[in-house]
Amino acid sequence: MEEDIQQIQEVVNMEKYADTAVEMVMSYAPQLALALVTLLIGLWVISAAIKGANKAFAHAGMEPTLQKFFQSLMNVGLKALLIISVASMVGIETTSFIAVLGAAGLAIGLALQGSLANFAGGVLILILRPFKVGDFIDSSGGMGTVREIGIFHTVMTTGDNKTIIIPNGPLSNSAITNFSTQATRRVDIVFGIGYDDDLRKAKQILAGLIDVDERIHKDPAPMIVISALGESSVDITTRSWVDAANYWPVFFALTENTKLAFDAAGISIPYPQSDVHIYQANVDTS
Repeated sequence: MEEDIQQIQEVVNMEKYADTAVEMVMSYAPQLALALVTLLIGLWVISAAIKGANKAFAHAGMEPTLQKFFQSLMNVGLKALLIISVASMVGIETTSFIAVLGAAGLAIGLALQGSLANFAGGVLILILRPFKVGDFIDSSGGMGTVREIGIFHTVMTTGDNKTIIIPNGPLSNSAITNFSTQATRRVDIVFGIGYDDDLRKAKQILAGLIDVDERIHKDPAPMIVISALGESSVDITTRSWVDAANYWPVFFALTENTKLAFDAAGISIPYPQSDVHIYQANVDTS
């Protein structure tokens, strides 16, 4: 008898659970359906928005690295907003969730101050473009050819093939000399000759060496001037315009050829020297 009563009670409880489940489904089904439709439409809209933004970035000539970063940022941010909106539609409380996300973001930001500074510097470099990949630059981090511009670091290769990795934060806040922005550069070289040497002859030799070098531009015309009367030499400065890629080849070649030509013509190139005078003192030894 007791078993029959227990079975009847179980059946009654199951009917109650079933009725409660049906009521919940009837109550929440429209909200769930609307949330699902909103989720699908939202994902489609986000995808279309990101594609449109990528086309706009490419049309504006934005750096590929920066394009990928903004694409990821838009993707994560828009999907997070969509999920929060869908959650609120089905009755989930999102206020505390947003507060937790805000606190977590603040804590992460404080812990990663240096990385965030490098990140901000990388964004500024990619937007303002003080230099690009392939440029030869001089900064507080060193001198070399830019090989890669990342979000957090810039990679350079020095002339002797060493790799320099510079954080973008300090790099974006330091003075940068870019040797590759201009098509031409001026080669300035100072030559010193002795006061007893033939000044006009020295200038003629320099003019001849500059004239036969086809890498040196004729316009603007090269300059050969007396720049200083030093303690032991008369300084002659040559100023010649060349293509930027020919700067160092012309500098080295003109320096070497001038030394050889001066030696052949008997023109001296003084070097620092000191005259030591020794005076013999009269000493009374008696």
